[in-house]
Amino acid sequence: MQKRRNFFSACRKKKGKQKEVAKDLGISEVYVRMIENGTFNPGRDLMFKMSRYFDEPIEILFPDLYGSREKH
Repeated sequence: MQKRRNFFSACRKKKGKQKEVAKDLGISEVYVRMIENGTFNPGRDLMFKMSRYFDEPIEILFPDLYGSREKH
């Protein structure tokens, strides 16, 4: 079951369009969209890269993979 990653989406919107974030991270725009929509899970290295890029813990960016903790 896919689950949209709302906090990830909010962080991405603060940084810019999917195309801009994809360029910054060195991945495709489609890949960003799939990760954001929850249809694809990034690998460990990319999760760490995204965590640094958004300055947020992996557990908060990907709650579906790391439990149900939410940022308050």
